[in-house]
Amino acid sequence: MTELPDRRLLLVHAHPDDESINNGATMARYAAEGAHVTLVTCTLGERGEVIPPGLRHLTGPALGAHRRGELAMAVRALGVGDARLLGGAGRYGDSGMMGIPDNDDPGCFWQADVDQAAGHLAEVILEVRPQVLVTYDDHGGYGHPDHIQAHRVAMRAVELADRRGHRIDKVYWNRVPRSVAEDAFARLQDDLPALPFDKSASVADVPGVVDDERITTAVDGAAFAAAKAAAMRAHATQIDVAEPYFALSNELAQPLFTTEYYELVRGTAEPGETDLFAGVGLGLGHGLGVGSGPGVGIGIGVEETS
Repeated sequence: MTELPDRRLLLVHAHPDDESINNGATMARYAAEGAHVTLVTCTLGERGEVIPPGLRHLTGPALGAHRRGELAMAVRALGVGDARLLGGAGRYGDSGMMGIPDNDDPGCFWQADVDQAAGHLAEVILEVRPQVLVTYDDHGGYGHPDHIQAHRVAMRAVELADRRGHRIDKVYWNRVPRSVAEDAFARLQDDLPALPFDKSASVADVPGVVDDERITTAVDGAAFAAAKAAAMRAHATQIDVAEPYFALSNELAQPLFTTEYYELVRGTAEPGETDLFAGVGLGLGHGLGVGSGPGVGIGIGVEETS
């Protein structure tokens, strides 16, 4: 049995690149501080749109394999050594955007049995015994079916782990305060002529934007801005980075946030909270051993949960 660090953080994301965009600075900060950071990615993003013309031949499983490699490079840039694929590589397929025929594919994540998928995640929880879990809200941040399903699976896994002897102290949803987003886009309009992007996204395009009063926690990751940007660049099929901005395949510029914001939905938040572990009882880090699951993925630490 491997002794794990006192602080243990689990993040649940839908596709490779979501972790870097939403939580890259947070992950890099806690990893650098010695916390055990575990990332579980639910699909390989096989239906994502590809930005570089030279890689647009990649589709389906070939794109998924490539994005698995990008994920390995990204977590390396963040200093995270425990990155896993829910149920094993390819167990759950990318569902595509909401409202397209791909949503009906029986192998896609949107069609997965929530209890079964949550069971895979609960096994990770019981192994790593995190005190803190981060995922999306019930809208998935912006309505993508895989993000919504990742939320459902994560919240159900918290319940299943409770029943089996491990209670996660704090659960957070990814957020961006509306005032921060509005200020960042105002600066972006001034900077846009100097950027390689012709147009700007809008506040409405940013996942998880809510009124400021719903924000409970702000994690300052400014010291890890370079690590976050490097991780985002690793996802070259999906992200074009021009610090402090980036664009997805729509080529619309948006801010790259290095302070990352959260809404606590389980546990007690301290006023003005700046640490996801604030108020958490530490210890009991007796895991089954990082790397004990079947299969090791491309690059470092991209394991397959079973």
